[in-house]
Amino acid sequence: MNKTRTTLADGRALIYYTSGRAASRHTDARALPPTRTVSERRYDRLLDEWVVIASHRQDRTHMPPADQCPLCPSAPGRPTEIPAPDYQVVVFENRFPALCGPDGGRCEVVCFSPDHHASYVDLGKDQVLTVLAALADRTTELAALPGVEQVYCFENRGSEIGVTLSHPHGQVYALPLLTPHTRRMLDSATRHRQATGRNLFDDVRDEALVDSRRVVTTGDHWSAFVPEAARWPFEVHLYPHRRVPDLASLAETEREELARMHLDLLGRFDRLFPTPAPYVSAWHQAPVHRGRDLFALHLELFTPRRAADRLKYLAGTESGMGQFVNDIAPEQAAARLREV
Repeated sequence: MNKTRTTLADGRALIYYTSGRAASRHTDARALPPTRTVSERRYDRLLDEWVVIASHRQDRTHMPPADQCPLCPSAPGRPTEIPAPDYQVVVFENRFPALCGPDGGRCEVVCFSPDHHASYVDLGKDQVLTVLAALADRTTELAALPGVEQVYCFENRGSEIGVTLSHPHGQVYALPLLTPHTRRMLDSATRHRQATGRNLFDDVRDEALVDSRRVVTTGDHWSAFVPEAARWPFEVHLYPHRRVPDLASLAETEREELARMHLDLLGRFDRLFPTPAPYVSAWHQAPVHRGRDLFALHLELFTPRRAADRLKYLAGTESGMGQFVNDIAPEQAAARLREV
């Protein structure tokens, strides 16, 4: 994997990832002012959680027409965030980051393809392997930054999810804190180890495989299943058979099968309804400094669409009390995903 570093006109870092020869460096000719973004962390004492205030994001680019997309390659007379006329995979610092300033953290954008109209499922295995190599590299590099506690890689797709750019892309957050989701999982895994001597993530995966009603697909190195207490109408978790803390720890054979299985799952989501399902594809990785022997890398993929013309909204119970109610039984969701 070749990695070519450069900078944008305002000083933000940009990295080209290529599976062949190294990418050429192209100068960002735009007259961009320096970024002046600052986020702030505020502590919710009642919930024992941190909330990030990032008011500068209110004015970020929102669903521009295709010929004004900032994630497409640059063309004569139309410079974008990517100076090159073509690319395989590109990572750059977000101009409107959720995390920045004295509270720490870093947000990066990962462009999966130069094709504006593509989706992750259209990439093909070789391109997905390049994306995975980029995500593994970003995980390692960002985890080494001072103050970073967790590296989170994810993709949002669809206006129903709230995406602001339709070009195929994901993001990587280097967080100066543990998210509530990760902290709760780590606490549960710690209690499970103390009570049983076993690993909670291993047991969750193995129990799902024994109860084959919730299994969607399996391979030599990975298994995908609907969790027993799924919160979303269609939710799939993808676990490696060998417990590892993060993407950077996967062996080549594991990445090869992951590329194929991830595409398979996304294809199933696209076939659930007459139109492609909106989704969140979230990589859960071990914290940087603690719990790495307990935590297990896994992907959580879910859609809020519960029928062709209906979404699951986080209404009074979910938003007001944090109590999820799912209209579709996990066993039924798994059966439907196997069918498609």
